[in-house]
Amino acid sequence: MNHHFFAYLYRLKYIDRWSLMWNMRRENVAEHSFYVSTIAHMLCTIANEVYGRNVPTDRVVSIALFHDASEVLTGDIPQPVKHNNEQILRNFREIEDVAVERLIQTIPPDISGIYRSLIQDPDPELYRWVKAADLLEAYIKCLTELSTGNREFVVAKQQILESLQKMNMPEIDYFLEHMSASFEKTLDEITLD
Repeated sequence: MNHHFFAYLYRLKYIDRWSLMWNMRRENVAEHSFYVSTIAHMLCTIANEVYGRNVPTDRVVSIALFHDASEVLTGDIPQPVKHNNEQILRNFREIEDVAVERLIQTIPPDISGIYRSLIQDPDPELYRWVKAADLLEAYIKCLTELSTGNREFVVAKQQILESLQKMNMPEIDYFLEHMSASFEKTLDEITLD
């Protein structure tokens, strides 16, 4: 029997994000997942090295890698569609649960348990780091679009910043203070800085 899990994952590059908004540069779910994973790594590193915490970085990054894997079956449902109607959100969650289970069924049974724990209901304490990284990646997308003059992302930037602040994580504040301004600069500006 063929197990199509990785063939599905490779198709994440065909799933566009931000589909309701005009983009200077399209972003797909595969690259988004990569960036969320690197930001999650950075947040955990900040937590451990700056704030003396003991966050399991490797586990968080593994969860981040697969956090949107089910979108290969559902597509990327835009935030305003999902969250502006409670019934739509409930229905989407049900669809997502079915998609996750279907995706897990494409993994060889002798290793599917490893991936199930990453994709389906990961530890909520660890997933909080992934959610923070996911929001930061969206915030960075807004910064980069705005830096090109694309005002389509003005409201999204403010809404995402408010969501980040509500998370009440000093690691997010550290990231924003020390790293986010670079995304509003050109290559020459960051090279000469």
